[in-house]
Amino acid sequence: MAVEALKPDFADTGEQLEKQSASHKQEQVGRATFRVWRGDSTGGKLVDYTTQVTEGMVVLDAIHQIQADQANDLAVRWNCKAGKCGSCSAEVNGNPRLMCMTRLNDLNLEEPVTVEPMRAFPAVRDLVTDVSWNFTVKKRIKRFKPRPPDAPDGTWRMAQADIGRVQEFRKCIECYLCQDVCHVLRDHHKHDSFIGPRFLVYVAALEMHPLDTENRIAELKEAHGVGYCNITKCCTAVCPENITITDNAIIPLKERVVDEFFDPIARLVRLVRGKR
Repeated sequence: MAVEALKPDFADTGEQLEKQSASHKQEQVGRATFRVWRGDSTGGKLVDYTTQVTEGMVVLDAIHQIQADQANDLAVRWNCKAGKCGSCSAEVNGNPRLMCMTRLNDLNLEEPVTVEPMRAFPAVRDLVTDVSWNFTVKKRIKRFKPRPPDAPDGTWRMAQADIGRVQEFRKCIECYLCQDVCHVLRDHHKHDSFIGPRFLVYVAALEMHPLDTENRIAELKEAHGVGYCNITKCCTAVCPENITITDNAIIPLKERVVDEFFDPIARLVRLVRGKR
């Protein structure tokens, strides 16, 4: 009898757990309104969708839920949902963000959450923009040109500090949020004369590489338009990989341009040597 009394009542325990789980889910479920831009290259408008949200959801989860339940034709670009592919870039409450990395519990859900496409690039449909301009820009930048090997076996010798300096730039996932937030592209539309912070980072990774021998300074001054950047650091602020874009990439490139073209002593030396 004693043994029988000690046996747990699994039915009661399971029922209790089920009730607790249901109660927990009920506490976590709420409703929020998302004001999503709908349209294409000819124009569009913001449309409100109210949907259920739960603890731990991100903006992309809510967009997928709206897409599944209310707007099957809602266009959105995404891939990894892990903050590494850079596909789901958009503007959440006016701020360039990765939708998959923007948690709902960091937003004020008492007001509509605005979700819009990036403004620096042409609209395709809904939250999808045409970012192909970036691919064209990358082709204009001089490629990596290494010096001859340092050793007979075809290897090079590099200082760890020099390697570490450019390693940060390799974290870029090309989400183009820095391009979107940059006022030179976003507000002034200087796409023809300015390559934007993402590609200034790319140039910096090449220029500062310990093996590279190519000279891109003249292009930085003219074709790449580094002078347009007034170092507001907004690009650094939105980078999901926390790359210090302004201080570690753009400012050093600006310094190289100044040294090459605006240093009075260097200009005097070139004048004496008969070079302009």
